[in-house]
Amino acid sequence: MISAWQFCPYCGARLDARDEGSRSRLACHSGCGFVHWDNPAPVLAALVEYQGRIVLARNRSWAEGAFGLITGFLERGEDPMSGAAREVKEELGLEAAEVTLIGVYPFARKHEVIIAYHLVGHGQIRLNEELAEFRLIAPEKLKAWDFGTGPAVRDWLARRGT
Repeated sequence: MISAWQFCPYCGARLDARDEGSRSRLACHSGCGFVHWDNPAPVLAALVEYQGRIVLARNRSWAEGAFGLITGFLERGEDPMSGAAREVKEELGLEAAEVTLIGVYPFARKHEVIIAYHLVGHGQIRLNEELAEFRLIAPEKLKAWDFGTGPAVRDWLARRGT
């Protein structure tokens, strides 16, 4: 079991590996009841259709030429569909309409689960501070990639027959 967690956030006792829920988990040595379940984080992805084209964006921390879908973490208590619309509003300044689920995808490399939606964006694109640039791609020229949000792009393209 690999984890940066060493101490219980409730009582400060050390964490030990023990069988919990049919897996080895880190649990409080003192018995206060804390178990570090280490569940994957839910991430929202939006395949944004804007004026008939697909928006791909480059995060400021990514290499030149690396573009992807709009993504962000699901907030506590947030409906995933509303969260996808929120991320598009925050990152692109667009209002979302016609939001539909594409699918749910494991992303083990980052210990995440991606919940991907297709939506139509309205308004004028205004990038927030996270994004460096964007591209508009004709759907017939869009190509899926093999990791992260790429499988959602693949499934969306397959459904539309592209």
